[in-house]
Amino acid sequence: MNWFKDMTTQNRLIILGLLSTTIVMLCLTCFAVNKIKRDLDNGYKNFGQIISKTLAIESVEITKDIPELSKYDTLRSHSLSILGSNDDIAYIEFKDSNSRTVYSSVEDYSKRADSAKIVVSSPMVLKVGTVSKNVGSVMVGLSGSIINEITDTTTMSLIMVFALTWGLIVLVMLAQTILTTKELKLLQDGVKKISSGTFGIKVESQGMSKEAKQLFEAFNDMSTRLHKYEEQNIGQLTLEKNKLEAILACIANGVLVCDNYDNVILINEHAQQLLDVTPSEILKTKIQQYCDTSGEMCFKDRIEQFKDTPLDIMEQRPLAFNIEVNKRVIKSVMSPMFTLNREYVGYIIVMIDVTREIEMDNLRSHFISNVSHELRTPVTVLRSYIDTLYNYGNDFDFNTQKEFIGVMNQEIIRLNRMVNDILDFSRYESQNVNLEKTKQDIMPVIEDVVDEMKVLASEHNLTFSVMKEPDLPEIPFNKDSIRRVMANIVSNAIKYSPEGKRIKIRAERARVGEFVEVSVEDQGQGIAPEYQEKIFDRFFRIENDTHTIKGTGLGLHLVKISVEKHHQGQVFVHSKLGEGSTFGFRLPINPQSEEEETKDEMPVKSPELLAAENNGNDGWEISFEKH
Repeated sequence: MNWFKDMTTQNRLIILGLLSTTIVMLCLTCFAVNKIKRDLDNGYKNFGQIISKTLAIESVEITKDIPELSKYDTLRSHSLSILGSNDDIAYIEFKDSNSRTVYSSVEDYSKRADSAKIVVSSPMVLKVGTVSKNVGSVMVGLSGSIINEITDTTTMSLIMVFALTWGLIVLVMLAQTILTTKELKLLQDGVKKISSGTFGIKVESQGMSKEAKQLFEAFNDMSTRLHKYEEQNIGQLTLEKNKLEAILACIANGVLVCDNYDNVILINEHAQQLLDVTPSEILKTKIQQYCDTSGEMCFKDRIEQFKDTPLDIMEQRPLAFNIEVNKRVIKSVMSPMFTLNREYVGYIIVMIDVTREIEMDNLRSHFISNVSHELRTPVTVLRSYIDTLYNYGNDFDFNTQKEFIGVMNQEIIRLNRMVNDILDFSRYESQNVNLEKTKQDIMPVIEDVVDEMKVLASEHNLTFSVMKEPDLPEIPFNKDSIRRVMANIVSNAIKYSPEGKRIKIRAERARVGEFVEVSVEDQGQGIAPEYQEKIFDRFFRIENDTHTIKGTGLGLHLVKISVEKHHQGQVFVHSKLGEGSTFGFRLPINPQSEEEETKDEMPVKSPELLAAENNGNDGWEISFEKH
């Protein structure tokens, strides 16, 4: 097999292809011949069976009215006439009902009987009225000469067809190989000349295939371009190559390149977006002239600092600073740029948008401050009331003690709610958590939350209005999780509702998609449009003259995580300043499995549509609870 190992990969593939084709063709030929032979044998047997049945019927008819002594001559005469007209029948034999031979053509054609290969038999049945009587049987021996001739002819035809097909495939493969080898040989010769430094040569593509012609044209174009490049200044090419390599090394972020005269010579698309400039506005200008959103030349002082620092220090510890453009904080890192000969040619500024990171740091700091304050307040109150009761409890009457214990209970509930928010945030954010869901009616959960919030609502003289669409379907959800969702939304509505107002809670089928929608509408001051997109973000809180109520900033984020991540649902908010807010969520009636879960977002209802729905309650179940 050494000759096979010494062959090229292309020749190996050709030989393997030919061998594979030969094997496949032989297998197909054998299969086809065997299949045809089996089908012909089955058909021949059926043919013999038909002959035997026909002969049995005819024999019964011609012998039913003649004496027993005459049956032999009649059957012999009938058999000899059949044998004389059909060479494929080797012998015919008749037997009576006791299996005794009445007549057998072996007596007259003994040699012909020896050629029988297939033997079939049929009963001889005589019908007398409605009664059938078995009077004997007929046995026919077939020589199979016809079937052998058909099989041999068919086999030779198939072999010839497959042989011609195999020959054509081999010829096509050889022709294709020869043409491909010729084209590759021409291209190989051209590549050798290019690699030896002979630029500008051209390979003739006339008479080649379409693909080879395109390849040769591309090769000729490359050869021409290399010839032009060869004529250019080598030093300039090296400088441009170094600049491009520096940009490609940092292309993932915004990249801005300046020469040693502070002129901007290159800027990528991401840097243009970060600095909000076009190439025509900044290329070939001094980088010190660029101004941020506040009108300050944010690069000027940093470039002076960069130039006042030795290059070896800047190379080891690049200068990092932040600038602000269009309310985005951009972290910039400035590094010197050298040629291969360590010649300083300018500097490169890599820019990264860190707005989100800074916002999250600020939100975390704000969150820690809020949590510290929120935890300190109930702890201080509890300590004060417990200390008072411990030291002076005997001096207070029963009602005063009950009032003290009531305040302590409210502070414990408040403290427990904050701790639960923090724990739920950690648990729901986990990737491994899997909430158990049960198909059930959502109304009991809504009613339980409303009952729980009665005391808090009565403190603000608020009224609940609960509306349910008739025939609301059961949906699968985790009762504890959705109960926390409802409690967070309802408690928010209570916090921001003016005294004496009504909070409307609706449970209905969503107008779009297979969802059950629950919404809570308050009549508070509303939320500005710029805050509505962030209202469900973690740690986010609105602090202004209107919204001064403290909290952890996790409640609505937990609502979003529980509904969207763990129930494949959707959360929404509609609000206008001075007109109140509507918070809600949608849960799927038939949620998909995790493998089939899609990310299609359902359109939210407009405030006008919600208002129209709130005004029309035909067919709805409505219950009012006043507090």
